[in-house]
Amino acid sequence: MQKTFVIFKPDCMEQKHVGTVIDRFEKAGFEIVGAKLIQLSSAVLREHYAHVASKPFYPEIEQFMSSRPVLIMALKGDNIVAKVRDLLGPTDSRKAAKGTIRGDFGTEMMKNVCHASDTDENAKIELARFFKPEEILG
Repeated sequence: MQKTFVIFKPDCMEQKHVGTVIDRFEKAGFEIVGAKLIQLSSAVLREHYAHVASKPFYPEIEQFMSSRPVLIMALKGDNIVAKVRDLLGPTDSRKAAKGTIRGDFGTEMMKNVCHASDTDENAKIELARFFKPEEILG
């Protein structure tokens, strides 16, 4: 069983799609093993988005991601990293098929409902960044 990390982004929170997205994850057989509501700080966002922090568009990402509290979640399941990303659809919501989470609720590249870890290795790094070991129960 793998674990993965998900951020319910500000657009998801504002549009009140959190319950629907959680329902889709649960119906896919995933187990919630950690969850909390947080306000993302500049420091944690710079670390999380270090791969693009030097790009000219980074300030827009930071502004958006810190615009309101977000729900973060640890999910557990077989091959979960790939399965969550399949359920979400492509990062650019405009290219996501209807029936995927981003295709149904996303509006653009940044406003794409959820962030989800893209590899097993990144899932471990991201879970450790956002959760203390005792906050993941399973």
